[in-house]
Amino acid sequence: MTRSPDPAAVRHAHADAWRELALSHPGGAAGDLPGARLASSGLPFPQFNGADVTDPALVDPAAVAAWFAAAGVPWAWRVPAGADRPEGPLVVAQRLMGLHGEDLRPAPAPRGVELRLAGPADLEDVVAVDVRAFGGDPASARAWTAPHLSAPRVAVGLARLEGRAVGTAYAVRSDGAAGPAVLLGGVAVLPEARRRGIGAALSSWLLAGALGAGARLAHLQPDDERAARVYARLGFTEVPGLEVRAPRPPAGG
Repeated sequence: MTRSPDPAAVRHAHADAWRELALSHPGGAAGDLPGARLASSGLPFPQFNGADVTDPALVDPAAVAAWFAAAGVPWAWRVPAGADRPEGPLVVAQRLMGLHGEDLRPAPAPRGVELRLAGPADLEDVVAVDVRAFGGDPASARAWTAPHLSAPRVAVGLARLEGRAVGTAYAVRSDGAAGPAVLLGGVAVLPEARRRGIGAALSSWLLAGALGAGARLAHLQPDDERAARVYARLGFTEVPGLEVRAPRPPAGG
């Protein structure tokens, strides 16, 4: 029987991974304040900068806001689901799933699909797949992705079918408050290449590499129920998630 990971460990691992991602950027920074762990990528997009709340009762929203103001970036709260503080309008409810490393159920690559690590020369292929799969702005996707392609703790995977890039994903290894862990993110497959098992195979391959390098806990954010079912087949179980909340405007602002 698959064992469900400790929800607090998954949340801590999530914060650890976001710190690694932020610090992979030239303008990245990280900090700790009472009840919150902060990470700034230096990019002017709130989805890439956040405050992970570890103890809502200890958080001083003004001190957190001042930290991000000094960093010069927009940002968002990531709060355990159901927490009373900090206040701020809900942006999105974020599901979380976790897996003990030994519980991974590998998925084979479909016939004709090549899986390999991407490097700096593959940036445009990675961005093209990501934007086709998720939408969004190519410039922001490029700014977010480029440093990851040479970061020592980030592995970006690329799936090719008949020589064409059709899928991408990344795995972020961390070793912070949650111990050795890996975040799987950015799993994207072109619409015309879906339902062949490419996303599951690429995910499994990246996770196996990180687990082989010492990670003991894997975690991710499923985008929807279909994705959650794919990850459940790999061995992931769902745990209580997070609420992404916008900062409350300052009084009189």
